[in-house]
Amino acid sequence: MRSPLLTLLSLAVGGLCIGTTEFAAMGLLPFIARDLSASIPLAGWIITAYALGVVVGAPLLTILAARMDRKRLLVLLMAFYSAANLASAFVPSLGWLVLSRFLAGLPHGAFFGVGSVMGAHVAGADKRGRAMAIMLAGLTVANVVGVPLVTAAGMALGWRLSFVGVAILGLVTLAGVAWLAPGLPVDAQSTVRREMKALGHGPLWLAFFSAAIGFGGMFAVYSYVSPLLTDAAHLDISWVPWVLSLFGMGMTLGTLTSGRALDRSVSAATLAGFGGTALILLVIGLFAANPWVAVPALFLLGFVTAYIAMPMQARLMDLSPRAPSLGAALSHSALNIGNASGAAFGGLVLALGWGDLAPAWVGLGLTLVGGALFLVTVLNPRWGAPHRS
Repeated sequence: MRSPLLTLLSLAVGGLCIGTTEFAAMGLLPFIARDLSASIPLAGWIITAYALGVVVGAPLLTILAARMDRKRLLVLLMAFYSAANLASAFVPSLGWLVLSRFLAGLPHGAFFGVGSVMGAHVAGADKRGRAMAIMLAGLTVANVVGVPLVTAAGMALGWRLSFVGVAILGLVTLAGVAWLAPGLPVDAQSTVRREMKALGHGPLWLAFFSAAIGFGGMFAVYSYVSPLLTDAAHLDISWVPWVLSLFGMGMTLGTLTSGRALDRSVSAATLAGFGGTALILLVIGLFAANPWVAVPALFLLGFVTAYIAMPMQARLMDLSPRAPSLGAALSHSALNIGNASGAAFGGLVLALGWGDLAPAWVGLGLTLVGGALFLVTVLNPRWGAPHRS
């Protein structure tokens, strides 16, 4: 068996690949809209479609593959992901791009869900948070390196080439997982029926909706980061890739520190994430027309929202101990409902002409509702109990 660190790094490369294509589309949105003769709010449906693909695919593929060796499943998921991204590069219209982005989203959550189980297996239960942090660091590093590079390349050479590059990175990931990750057969008692039974647990769904609603706050702003920076803060569009990189640095730092925090207390880490995100969105809504506020606020937004994403994944895994892959995958479904709803509501207030800072107020509302739901589970221990049957 190869070292746990090499296994985690191979999974982190997968996170880099997925994060690059998920977030780069947001920075390239004006160029995609112009090339396909669509408005920016209408083109924003490619973000929503991808997120909906994650929502559908994460539980569906995880349940259907309940009996499959985890390594083999990871390889197959990344192969499908690469093919769907390659298809995105050659679509003739916005409608076809929306469809291809939906298909690309299908394996996203399942890859992270199964990968989290693989990471916890090789690192050991006492280091679960740190193992998840290393894997998900690939997703956040994408915002530091992958997204700015792909965004800059898309601006210079065309957005279609960006999707070709992501497909190639997906094949690199596939090779790395196939070579470095150990085989991991599932529990002999794992069945589709047992995975489905985990979905009948009420506290699991309360945590799910807490994450789904709360994480939409960040995406309401981040989905339209280009108009925020260029129209509200009056920065040149050349600033966009650099600010995206700064956001990624904040998210990477938040992911790495939240891994240790959740090993101490999942609840405390999550509440810190909701509170911090609400505060930063309030600052953006009030003051982001000033570029000296907008830029550092986006860095801090990346940092604090990592304290929602990481601990909520651990929470959902804890609430489904007999189906941990499903619990981890559901966290990505939840986060991408937040992606879809944040992008949709943020685009709606922009389309209504409420101003370039209006998405921040939408985001603040979503974050407060999600945080309130999570607080219910903290104050009532019955709603935080794991499902054992």
